[in-house]
Formats: sequence, C-alpha cells, structure tokens
Amino acid sequence: MPDAAAPKGYVVPGMTYRDAPAAIDWLCDVLGFERHLVVPNGEGGIAHAQLTFGNGMVMLGSAREDEGTIVFPAEPGGRLTQANLVVVTDIEAHYERVKAAGANIVMELEEQFYGGSLFAVRDPEGHLWHVGSYDPWAEPEQG
Repeated sequence: MPDAAAPKGYVVPGMTYRDAPAAIDWLCDVLGFERHLVVPNGEGGIAHAQLTFGNGMVMLGSAREDEGTIVFPAEPGGRLTQANLVVVTDIEAHYERVKAAGANIVMELEEQFYGGSLFAVRDPEGHLWHVGSYDPWAEPEQG
C-alpha cells in the first residue's frame, strides 16, 4: 500500500463502466486485480468498487444518467484520452494469461526503448490497459 503519510500522496484512477459487474470480473479474471471493496447499487450495478493490484488501486462504478460528461471509447470512434498501466514482475506469464483468456490484445508484447517490455489490451468496453515490466519509479539510468 502506498505510504499515506508521503508528502504528495498518491493517485487512484476512477473509471465508469456500463456493465460494472462484468468489468470487475474481467479485470480480476483476466488482468489479475483483486476485489478490495464492491458496493452494489441495488439495481444490478455497482455504486462503488475498489480493485487492487499489488500496491495499486482503481475505483470504478456503473455509469449513471446524471453523468452527462462521461463518454465511452466506442462513442468517439475508439479514441481515448487516457490509459492505465499495470506493472507486473513476470511480463511473459501475464501476457500468456491475458492471451489465454481471449482478450483483445491491441499491441503485442515487445521490448521498449526506455526499458522493460509492454503489451496493450482493451477491456470489453474499450478502455485501454497497458501491461508492462518497466518500473516508472525506478531510478533512471545515468548515461
């Protein structure tokens, strides 16, 4: 868990899904997230959910009619303004897990010029997830 006493804190992305229960299942079954807190909304959707992956977390919930500014990737022709990065220790095993699940891999696993390896996958509602072995917190190489 990130150190809550750190001077600048930490960031937890929030996402909205039309079918949040299915998204939670996909994120857990395919990408390996774990359910930390899931609060149903009483109408078959999710009022609030917190999913963890190692020291990271995402929050998500079901889309609501009063959220007029939220659009989904399919609506603007698949264009996105953000993507999530999941950092893993065994990138090859994680890639095989995602591939075996039949996920929509949009960028195959490949080495990156800045270090580590990376692949990209879209979840069933079109959100982009990068999965990589590159640790953005590691000290940059001096050179």
